[in-house]
Amino acid sequence: MSIALEHVSYVYSPGTAYEKHALKDVSFEIPQGQFVGIIGHTGSGKSTLIQHLNGLVRATSGRVLYEGQNIYEDGYNMRELRTRVGLVFQYPEYQLFEVDVISDVCFGPKNQGLPQEECEKRAREALEHVGFPEKYYKQSPFELSGGQKRRVAIAGVLAMRPKVLILDEPTAGLDPKGRDEILDQISELHRKTDMTVILVSHSMEDVARYVERLIVMNRGEKMLDGTPREVFRHYKELEKVGLAAPQVTYVMHDLKARGFDVSPDATTIREAAEEILGSFRRSGNI
Repeated sequence: MSIALEHVSYVYSPGTAYEKHALKDVSFEIPQGQFVGIIGHTGSGKSTLIQHLNGLVRATSGRVLYEGQNIYEDGYNMRELRTRVGLVFQYPEYQLFEVDVISDVCFGPKNQGLPQEECEKRAREALEHVGFPEKYYKQSPFELSGGQKRRVAIAGVLAMRPKVLILDEPTAGLDPKGRDEILDQISELHRKTDMTVILVSHSMEDVARYVERLIVMNRGEKMLDGTPREVFRHYKELEKVGLAAPQVTYVMHDLKARGFDVSPDATTIREAAEEILGSFRRSGNI
């Protein structure tokens, strides 16, 4: 199973003075179970791109395929697609509206026509997946902290048991502790299941730490596509379009230039520490 774009382009307000090419001939395939990061500046097309993946936006040209089937074919079940490909928007807590947390998370499964008992079972499982405390299940979602609201909103999508989970800047506006907690929970969920996770982020440190593949968007086009190590080797090209590699990348390149026996491909603090310790061992200083 996979989700794929084939030569997808999208134009806002075509034929008017406001015409804008948001996506230009974008193609890629994401296999089931992959953890993918999508990065790019505001206006790079990344948010428009992810809205094509579950049919919220229809391509001006090109095809989107889910499990090998063109979602633009006549009679294609878009409602079913949107239960399989779950999209969590930036600041999803603005979508909370029910009287208490458990009711809010039940909303999606209820719309799938499931009985109340099954809805509550799925809601509880989803809330456990995102690390939400049971003591707050009957509390109004409007009385929660920003990080707690974010967890509830993500749980609302998980309760529908999607095969693909798309998260648009899920840590926007959170403090570092809240950001790490949510991303750790998402990473653990991915590790335990066969769910595809697509993470849209502006944080190079976050994508370097969590994702196995990175797609870089620039002015509506796919600029780079590879593992974080492969992508960050192009850090000078990233700088030219206003993006920066993780700070670790710059540190490792600087050490390499100074004669240290280290790989500049380290993308996380842990990898960098191992490289530096290895360099000291090889030189006999440890």
